[in-house]
Amino acid sequence: MSTIPSEFQITSLLNQDTYLVNGELKKWTGETTPVFSTISSTDHYAPTILGSIPAMGEIEGNEVVDAAVAAYNNGQGLWPTMKVSDRIKCMENFVTQMKATRSEVVKYLMWEIGKSLPDSEKEFDRTVEYIYDTIEDYKELDRDNARFTKTQGVNAMVRRGPLGVVLCLGPYNYPLNETFSLLIPAIIMGNTVIFKPAKHGVLLISPLLTAFQTSFPKGVINIVYGRGRDVASPIMKSGKVDVLGLIGNSKSAIALQDLHPNKNRLRLILSLEAKNPAIILPDADLDLAIQECIIGTLSFNGQRCTALKVLYVHESIAAKFNRRFSEKVDALSFGNPWEKGVALTPLPEKDKPNYIQELIDDAQDKGAKVINQKGGQRTENYIFPAVLFPVNKEMRVYHEEQFGPVIPILTFKDIQEPLNDMAESNYGQQVSLFGQDIKTIAPLIDTLVNLVCRVNLNSSCQRGPDVYPFTGRKDSALGTLSIHDALRSFSIRTFVASKDNAYNNAILQELLNSKESNFINTDYIL
Repeated sequence: MSTIPSEFQITSLLNQDTYLVNGELKKWTGETTPVFSTISSTDHYAPTILGSIPAMGEIEGNEVVDAAVAAYNNGQGLWPTMKVSDRIKCMENFVTQMKATRSEVVKYLMWEIGKSLPDSEKEFDRTVEYIYDTIEDYKELDRDNARFTKTQGVNAMVRRGPLGVVLCLGPYNYPLNETFSLLIPAIIMGNTVIFKPAKHGVLLISPLLTAFQTSFPKGVINIVYGRGRDVASPIMKSGKVDVLGLIGNSKSAIALQDLHPNKNRLRLILSLEAKNPAIILPDADLDLAIQECIIGTLSFNGQRCTALKVLYVHESIAAKFNRRFSEKVDALSFGNPWEKGVALTPLPEKDKPNYIQELIDDAQDKGAKVINQKGGQRTENYIFPAVLFPVNKEMRVYHEEQFGPVIPILTFKDIQEPLNDMAESNYGQQVSLFGQDIKTIAPLIDTLVNLVCRVNLNSSCQRGPDVYPFTGRKDSALGTLSIHDALRSFSIRTFVASKDNAYNNAILQELLNSKESNFINTDYIL
C-alpha cells in the first residue's frame, strides 16, 4: 500500500446503495454485487475490493421504465416541451457540477479498468469538452432552425424533436467518455433516458449521481445497476423503449433488439466491434509506421474498438518491420496506472489473460510463432503483448476481435489480398494506410473509403476529434456519433406547416409575438 500514492489509495469502500429514479436517489436494501479491481494493493498479489453495487432485476427495470415514460408523457412532459435554452441551462449546470468530481472519477477509472493516469485524466477532460461542444453545436442547430421557410405556398418551421424513451448502455473501456457520447445528446435533445453503467467502470459514476439528480427534472435521467440480462432485458421486453443506444458488441445488440415486442418502432444507435487493419506498403516510412502501429495496437492494451487488430505488411519489408516492431513492443513498460511512463497496465477482466493465451496457443498450433521475446509472459493480472507471425485465416486471432494484447501480422504480395479480406470481413470501421507514393495511394484511398468509414493516412485508427463522424459499415455500427451527428441520431425532424394566406399568417405572427409556444419561436440563443 505504501507504494501507492496517497491520493490514489483506496482507504474506504464505495458501497453504492442508492439508484436514481424519478428524480430521487432511492435507497437500495436488496442484494449487492462486490466490485473488485485486478490491481493489487498488497505486497502479495490479491484483487482489491473497491465496494459494491446493487444487483437489480425486473422490478427495478420496470420502475425506471415507468419513470422515464411518465417524464416523457407522450411528448407532453416538462422536458420534451421545454425551451431549448432552458434545456441547455440544465446541461450547463450538470457539467459545472461534474468538473468538481474530476479527481475521484479519475481515481476510479484507474482502479476499475486499469487505465493509466494520463489517459484517465484525458478521458475526463475530453468528456467535459465534449459536453461543452455539444451545447455549442445544439445552439447552432437551433439558430439555423429558428425561422420560417416558404415553398409552393406553404410556410413551415422545421426543427428537431425528441424520440421518446432511450436506453443507454455504454462500454467498459471508455465508461465515461463513450457512455456520455450517448447520454448527453440523448438528454439534451429532449428524450428521457434510462442508463445502466457497464460491467467495469461502474463505481466511477457514483460521484456524478447528485449532479444528475439536481440538474434535470425528475424522470429525465434514471440510473440502474446490475447484469444486463437481469435489468436491461425486462426494460426492453416492456416495449416502452423507443431508442436503444448501445456501445458494445453485436451479440448484445441483437439479443436486446429481439426482446423488444415492436422492433419496427425501435430506433438503433449502435457502436459495435471492429477488426481494423493496418496496411504497410513497401515505401512506407518504417519509423513512422512502427510508432503508429504500436499506438494503434497497444494503446490501453488494445482494448479499444478503434485499435489496430491485424497488420498487413508487404512481404518485401516484413522481416525488417517484424524485427523492429517486436523490439519496440518488448521495450514497453508494464506497471500500475499511476506509475510514471507506464505504457501497459493491468487488464480489468480477470479472464482476459486466459483468453489471449487461447488465441496464442491456437495460432501456434496452426503455424504461427511468437516473434517478440516477452510475448505471452504472464503475471496475475496481465499477459505481455504477443506478436504473432505468420498468421493465416485458419487461426482464431485472424477472425476474432481480440480486444487485448495480441498482435497478428500477415504479409501480402498483391494489394488486392488485404482489400479482398476487408471486403469479406463482417466489420468495416477504419483502416490505417502507410505509404507515400500518391500514384499507389490515390486509387487505394478511393477503394478503402467504400470498405470502411475512416481511412487514416500514415496514422493509427482513432475516434477523435469528436467533431468528425464516428461510425462504421456492416456489423461495426448503426448511426453516427460525432457531436454534430449524435444530436441528429437522437432526434427527428418535425415541423409546423400552414398554407400561405392572410388568416394563417396572422395566427403565425401572433404565435411568434406572444412567445406562447416553445416550438414556434425565432429566439436567437447566444
